[in-house]
Amino acid sequence: MKTIKVSVVTPDGPVYEADVEMVSTKAESGELGILAGHVPMVAPLQIGAVRLKNGDQTDFVAVNGGFLEVRPDQVTILAQSAEQANEIDLERAKLARERAEQRLNDQKRDNVDIRRAELALQRAVNRVNVSERNV
Repeated sequence: MKTIKVSVVTPDGPVYEADVEMVSTKAESGELGILAGHVPMVAPLQIGAVRLKNGDQTDFVAVNGGFLEVRPDQVTILAQSAEQANEIDLERAKLARERAEQRLNDQKRDNVDIRRAELALQRAVNRVNVSERNV
């Protein structure tokens, strides 16, 4: 099977670079599966996992939004932040999830920015999910 070059980049630098057979991720418009030779496109990404399949190996990268650019020979993901599954501090991610859940539960008493707390929860849950898939 043909491969496609994939780069996941954040403002802090590259997070993942490899040649893979297939890229799967969630864009704002829905789930995308990309193979070599895919029609060029640009799409905004949701907070979620990027699955990178090559043979019988699948790598996972947690991305916190951003954009996906597809060219026939290359996929570039520009994310605000991203982490490979094996680099996620699972305990820290679980604590972040608990803090975000607590903020949402305390919203009646405090002056909580609900949207910000929901996004923090989505990011934390995504990091936990991606990390646990890699175990």
